[in-house]
Amino acid sequence: MGGFFGVKFKNKACRAELFYGTDYQSHLGTRRAGMATLTDEGEFFRSIHSLEQSYFRTKFEDELNKFQGRSGIGVISDTDAQPMLFHSHLGRFALVTVAKINNQEELAQQLLAENMHLSEFSSGRINPTELVALLIIKGKNFVEGIENVYRSIKGSCSMLLLTADGIIAARDRWGRTPIVVGQSEEGMAVTSESTAFPNLGFRTLHYVGPGEIVRITDSEMIPMRAPEKEMQICSFLWIYYGFPTSCYEGRNVEQMRNECGKSMGETDDVEVDCVCGIPDSGIGMAVGYAEGRKVPYLRTIAKYTPTWPRSFMPGNQEMRNLVAKMKLIQNTDMLRGKKCCFCDDSIVRGTQLRDNTAALFEDGAKEIHMRIACPPLIYACPFVNFSASKSELELITRRVIQDFEGDMNKNLEAYATEGSPEYERMVNEIARRLNLTSLKFSTISTIVKAIGLPKEKICTHCFDGSSFFSL
Repeated sequence: MGGFFGVKFKNKACRAELFYGTDYQSHLGTRRAGMATLTDEGEFFRSIHSLEQSYFRTKFEDELNKFQGRSGIGVISDTDAQPMLFHSHLGRFALVTVAKINNQEELAQQLLAENMHLSEFSSGRINPTELVALLIIKGKNFVEGIENVYRSIKGSCSMLLLTADGIIAARDRWGRTPIVVGQSEEGMAVTSESTAFPNLGFRTLHYVGPGEIVRITDSEMIPMRAPEKEMQICSFLWIYYGFPTSCYEGRNVEQMRNECGKSMGETDDVEVDCVCGIPDSGIGMAVGYAEGRKVPYLRTIAKYTPTWPRSFMPGNQEMRNLVAKMKLIQNTDMLRGKKCCFCDDSIVRGTQLRDNTAALFEDGAKEIHMRIACPPLIYACPFVNFSASKSELELITRRVIQDFEGDMNKNLEAYATEGSPEYERMVNEIARRLNLTSLKFSTISTIVKAIGLPKEKICTHCFDGSSFFSL
């Protein structure tokens, strides 16, 4: 997915806050990171590093003193190298994006036909952030240029632009990814994750609306384009990607997970001795489920991370599976002889869960019941560039449907409908394949209620295929 952070101060260098604010986005991406600052003399300094073998902090600590200036932007990216620097009729600017552009090749051909040029990766692929910049500079001003991005792309795009006049923040037309503005006595900041604010001395000032464009200076936020009324913010931000202390649209991530779990616990009838959360994103749900079901919460699984950075991505699937396994360590003494209910955010392939289930039974668990914070994933996400986004054939639901129907695309509406014979058959088959004593998924109505926004403002496409805006 990716996340970004920007800061502009009145009288002090921004490097420390920019460094730590960008680091607070690290759970959103695993591939690349970059920062850029702008001096009072109008000079940019930029640095970009790979995160595929190490943490963000280890890559940038040694060069922090090179980031001069009172304003800067940083990004954690799952895709392209950024920030990118541009010199155009709009002036000089640095750009970072959180985007998924499905019609990238089509747009590139249009730009080339207009005698514009694009650089390439060594692989021959186009940098989507550069593509966004070229769409921006077609405008007479930044607002007109960003609106051109909104009109042109199929998918989503939120962005920060570092200019001589401040930082321009523009949220995706449908608000699929968040932007939050913060303020302190020393200046202003803008971020994907509000969890970056408290320890850096910022308080949340404004949740940027869908399609809204604002400029932040060192002392104020200036509206440049009013927000749209429609919104399709991604529900998976609360379910999985969001950090527990972050808020989107004023709704805290951990609070949502707790309430979702509590609702499931209150309505479940399974008899268990304890509730356990699969670290990290399953813990909030498990705490709520334990409260709702009125059974003890126990840490029967712990996550070991000191030598396994999240960004470490081995080159082959066998090693990736091993790393995933090595991070989670079951507590045999607390498992033995117990009927356990485990809570997790979602089931994608199911491979890791199947291996975990086998290990838990080997360690003496009597029963293993699984409760999932969201409905079954039936559709791949076409809107947000999740690192965990999979093609339909990789989803365990589609493989089951393929085996049942002979066509993984057949009768999807029925399989996505909670309580239908097709749905129940699919869930039972997934439980069988993963060797679970029982399996239940949360419902769309439960997650909508826990998020606290109207259904029409929340994207639930991966569960029910309901959103096709901007495609």
